[in-house]
Amino acid sequence: MHNSVVLTACIVEAESLRYTPAGLPAIALRLEHESRQTEAGQPRDVKAAIKAVAFGAMAERLARQNIASRWTFSGFLATPRNGKNAVLHIQDIQPH
Repeated sequence: MHNSVVLTACIVEAESLRYTPAGLPAIALRLEHESRQTEAGQPRDVKAAIKAVAFGAMAERLARQNIASRWTFSGFLATPRNGKNAVLHIQDIQPH
């Protein structure tokens, strides 16, 4: 099975860097995306807001980024145990 997401978005919120009970750095973010896509042959303006998390060295790297900075995020989707909505688990970022 395949679960891979690539999304260009801005960091609009970032919680403080925290540590899991196992001592792993972790950060929670909110990302916003805007673009023009083609759907059923018609152009469509698209906006999306998504929650995201990162762990380890990636969390430490994201903790140093500015709010409103734009990146291309790569990762996978997962629904938390107590949640209803999927969260992007960030594995890599590239400048946009």
